[in-house]
Amino acid sequence: MRNHPSPPGALSRRSLLAGGAAAAGLGLSGCGSLATSLSDQTVVRQWNLLAGSDGAIMTDMHQQFMDETGIDLKATTFAWGTPFYTKLTMGAAGGNAADVATIHLSRLESLSPTTLMDPIDLGELEEAGLRPEDFPPAMWDRCFSDGELYAVPIDTHALVNYYNRTICDQAGVLNDDGTLLETHGVDEYFDLLRAVKDVTGEYGTSLDTNAGWRQFWAWYRQQDGEWAFHEDGHELDDDKALAAIQVMWDMAEEGLCPRVSDGGQTAANFENGAGGLVQVGNWEITRFRQFDETQGLDFSMTEMPDFFGNRRTQGDSHSYIIPRHNLWSDEGRRATLDYISWMLQHSLQWGAGAGHTPAYLPVTESAEYQALEPNAEYAGVSENVQYDPDVWFSGSAAPLADRVAQVLAGVYAGNTTPEQALDAVKAEAQTLVEQPNPVD
Repeated sequence: MRNHPSPPGALSRRSLLAGGAAAAGLGLSGCGSLATSLSDQTVVRQWNLLAGSDGAIMTDMHQQFMDETGIDLKATTFAWGTPFYTKLTMGAAGGNAADVATIHLSRLESLSPTTLMDPIDLGELEEAGLRPEDFPPAMWDRCFSDGELYAVPIDTHALVNYYNRTICDQAGVLNDDGTLLETHGVDEYFDLLRAVKDVTGEYGTSLDTNAGWRQFWAWYRQQDGEWAFHEDGHELDDDKALAAIQVMWDMAEEGLCPRVSDGGQTAANFENGAGGLVQVGNWEITRFRQFDETQGLDFSMTEMPDFFGNRRTQGDSHSYIIPRHNLWSDEGRRATLDYISWMLQHSLQWGAGAGHTPAYLPVTESAEYQALEPNAEYAGVSENVQYDPDVWFSGSAAPLADRVAQVLAGVYAGNTTPEQALDAVKAEAQTLVEQPNPVD
């Protein structure tokens, strides 16, 4: 399971204009030492793993950055997941990686920041125009290791709730302003799904049954569930984990969601009206916008429903890190930090086009962002996002989510009881604990 797939397909020019490029001129001022004063020959090398529609938006932003600053940005995109992290680890180990790289914040500790990354001094960051108070506190705290700053967050991308306004209106589950009714608790949400299913004739919601880790971690964390890992084993709260898994079993058993559905079919179920809602990542906004343009899909988005008393959801943050260098020039270091600052201060375009919620609060709190639809409706994910457990085999493109998801697919399919799944999840985690950390 990919914890954050870069959405397939190129973003149409019309979508970019509607969702992103219209925001290009809204970058915020005050970018500190923006590198217009640097030499025209200054080069910044950047590595990333964004190859889909969001990658197209970032490429457009890169060109704007070069046009405005005169810095020559050499950006290279690698295959998502393990290939990228392998390349980054090997390059940083030799001191020959890019000047700046985009990673998932959940992978920070697994990449051994104290040996493979350069720390970022708060003074030099503020000189570039960024301050700690510009970011959500919980997200900012996650960027530190051993008391030093190693990452600067770009966004939040998380599991959210899309809804078809036409279907939901017929089901009577919309507020007067056309937004989805807010439910509290599993029973209320299941009632909403039943009303929607009565309209669709198939499902209430669509979800990727091969990616059950996302739902599990969201619903487990909504109960304040902790998963602690140590050298010899791990501690999972059995009662809370079982409650989260039981939701999956009950939802599929009643036919409120598909028993078997991969990523492509999950999105298709929403597009063709088989499900009036869909729980997928906010990056799928580009796909649904394209479908709306060609075939019509009146949809909006909101945060993960409150199943257990709050709206916490599984997610991650793209973040900039500076791989370890054998040799830095003052000019190159300054240009690299100015690149990071420029991208964040212009991230309205990133949020509008790619659907990710910018981490930079002056953007998300701006009137321009608050006017974006449907982005502003799910902006709370920045406060509610729950990162994967902090252990080397966890996070985006790491084994824990994949192995747990394989177990939970059996729950959705009706082949594995919640009790059997809990035992299997704990066994998979123990197997991973007993494996040596390859970075060490």
